[in-house]
Amino acid sequence: MTKDKHFLQANNYICKYLFTMRKPPLHNSFFNAFRGVLMMVKSERNFQIETAAFFINLFLIFYLKLTTTDAVLIIIISSAVLAAEIFNTAIERICDIIQPEFDKRIGFIKDISAGAVLLLAVASVSYRNFNLLEIYLNFVLINCF
Repeated sequence: MTKDKHFLQANNYICKYLFTMRKPPLHNSFFNAFRGVLMMVKSERNFQIETAAFFINLFLIFYLKLTTTDAVLIIIISSAVLAAEIFNTAIERICDIIQPEFDKRIGFIKDISAGAVLLLAVASVSYRNFNLLEIYLNFVLINCF
């Protein structure tokens, strides 16, 4: 058999399998998704730190009585950081399966994936800090002058 014929047979098998596979019930899909988040909380230190920061942000939203717009933006940005960390972990795990030994190319993929999380985290902290600075300055200006 030629290489192209092997490829076509494999491709046909994959397409047939994907389109005939039964989908699990909706509640199972949600259960699996929540289980994935719980696995991240249990096993990933960075995700634990980012989850703690998320809850600190929620506390500050209510404690400081932020506007709805600010609160929604902080929640969206913080959730994006958590989602990016999940994607980063998935990419790292896939890379480890594909190439268990050290490889500079895999290291590059892992580094840029982690860099995306870092950029979102910096954006999240920056936005929150600008909000806190504005609240603090308003408090000082109102109460001191």
